[in-house]
Amino acid sequence: MNTHNPNDFRYRVHRPEDTQMPYERVPLAVRTLSSNTLFQGEHEIGIEHHGALYRLKITRQGKLILNK
Repeated sequence: MNTHNPNDFRYRVHRPEDTQMPYERVPLAVRTLSSNTLFQGEHEIGIEHHGALYRLKITRQGKLILNK
């Protein structure tokens, strides 16, 4: 079972100077693209990374799969 929260990558935990205060979640600047923009009506795209070709696919259930 995957308990990873997909939104966790957008935040950095910050502890205020006063250690009695709880941790704060500070938003990070993350470049975000819509999957519609990436796929443009297709169900699979190729991504070249360091000379290797990766395939990003949309499954029948609407999830994303990345394969090398």
